[in-house]
Amino acid sequence: MPPQPATTSRAHLADLGERAQGVLPSQLLAEAVDAGWVGAGELRVPPGNIQPASLDLRLGERAYRIRCSFLAGDEEVGHKVKAVIVDELDLRREGAVLEPGRPYLVPLAEKLALPPFVQGKANPKSSTGRLDVFTRVITDYSYRFDEIAAGYEGPLYVEIVPLSFAVRVRQGLALNQLRLMAGRSSLSDEELWQAHNEEPLLYVGGRPAGRSQFATSNGLFLSLDVRSGKNRRVGYRAKEHTLVLDMAKTGAHRVEDYWEEVFAEEDDRVVLGPERFYLLLSEEAVSVPPGLACEMTAYDPTSGELRTHYAGFFDPGFGYNRARTLSGSRAALEVRAHDVPFMIEHGQHVCKLTYERMAAEPVKLYGEDIGSNYQGQVDTLSKHFRRDEAPHAGQDRDASPQLDLFGAE
Repeated sequence: MPPQPATTSRAHLADLGERAQGVLPSQLLAEAVDAGWVGAGELRVPPGNIQPASLDLRLGERAYRIRCSFLAGDEEVGHKVKAVIVDELDLRREGAVLEPGRPYLVPLAEKLALPPFVQGKANPKSSTGRLDVFTRVITDYSYRFDEIAAGYEGPLYVEIVPLSFAVRVRQGLALNQLRLMAGRSSLSDEELWQAHNEEPLLYVGGRPAGRSQFATSNGLFLSLDVRSGKNRRVGYRAKEHTLVLDMAKTGAHRVEDYWEEVFAEEDDRVVLGPERFYLLLSEEAVSVPPGLACEMTAYDPTSGELRTHYAGFFDPGFGYNRARTLSGSRAALEVRAHDVPFMIEHGQHVCKLTYERMAAEPVKLYGEDIGSNYQGQVDTLSKHFRRDEAPHAGQDRDASPQLDLFGAE
């Protein structure tokens, strides 16, 4: 039998204990906020910031421009950062502009007081990764980014490095998400295949993937859609020396001010320019049933001079609906080649998905329940851009516009 959630959706925080396993769903995250596991002082945590299996983390009122990245090690972050601060920026009111290629450190509004059997993990929100804004969370007394030790009590900080665009950010803006989990939550490759047979996790051509299409190795592989065709755009490449992009504004920026269209060569391939940022789509469509959560993991650098993924979390309900009428959603892939030009081909494996069991099924799912931006996506651009300016990825640029499948976050 495939792995099942440890409890039903009616579970409560009091039901968790040292033997609990799985990612905490929305209703338990809400209780964790009420119990003081996650707090933000007088600012409080807005209910709308609680997602099906994650919690949005908000920027505080100031940012520090720093001369280098660092880890806390055996010190507090607030103490160690003093040696590398170049300038302090005020994020209140109109916010501040963060320049490309420069690292910044921002104290987050949220603080943690976790019990000893609960740990955390952070990842950029999807909209953050699609803008090529590199972020990672730092905690006191830690030698690792984005991983929060079980029982951690203290502040949270986020390191921000815009890589392609200068971006304006403000206090209260959420660039990262936090998951809380207990015990062993990850699924083995055998458990993944069992779960797929019970409730499809991967679709190819609108149908559940067969065994030969379901490639695993400590996670489920995804491949690229770079099929060639007359005027068939397969993605975007970030322009250089662009205007400032305001990350707090949705649907406010012109696509052509920030992106160049990318077309495949005749043999279903694309040559990536070194150190240029690309947005592409997966060939397969992904589904995350209510009892599971998912994370996209970094590509193995031994397989080529290529880096994929910045945004990692896929919440329960991505590519899934209760009526079983949605055959997955394709994943947006953030891709960068390093050092030399690198050729990618249609169907080439470029990233992996790791699935985790939920401690309980969430009472709300990604998609219609929360008005998600990227359910059923047919394009790669983030919510910040106007949707009526370009055909979708894989569509002839001269064809009539298709129905916009993006909702409001």
